[in-house]
Amino acid sequence: MSTALGTFTVRALDPLADAALVHGWVTHPKAAFWLMGEAKLQDVEREYTAIAAHPHHDAFIGLHNGEPAFLMERYDPAEVELKGLYDAEPGDIGMHFLVAPADTPLHGFTLGVITAVMETMFTDPSVRRVVVEPDVRNSAVHALNKAVGFEVLGEIAKPEKNALLSTCTREQFATATGGGL
Repeated sequence: MSTALGTFTVRALDPLADAALVHGWVTHPKAAFWLMGEAKLQDVEREYTAIAAHPHHDAFIGLHNGEPAFLMERYDPAEVELKGLYDAEPGDIGMHFLVAPADTPLHGFTLGVITAVMETMFTDPSVRRVVVEPDVRNSAVHALNKAVGFEVLGEIAKPEKNALLSTCTREQFATATGGGL
């Protein structure tokens, strides 16, 4: 996806080759809601090796102009993360994203990332809506979610956090972003 901010692409995350890179991102203080602040390198390797082996969960490195810039996860919410916590519908896909810490922030970059992530999710024609469950205290992500069309369904209790369950259909995303999916 090319934008005024540059080109965004994704590639599969390699659990061993990318572990050091991802470790620096998930343990950074700005990634507090990722819940891996105390993780060791081996913990990151183990977590992403498990994701790579899981039939209903995938992880990707997002690139901005060819350079690693964000982490993206895609999962089946009926099988992972939200199993038994909400009424899954056919065509639901779960999503997580984390923007890498930057020495020089680029205005609008995080919105560009979530837009690219959503476009990536909707490239699969079987996906009807994207489901997210950010921490209720993560107001920055709630604002980004709203900007790309997410609708809040309500608060849910997960073992590790209280989350704000939200969904976004193709139509809601297209309307919010002016896109033509």
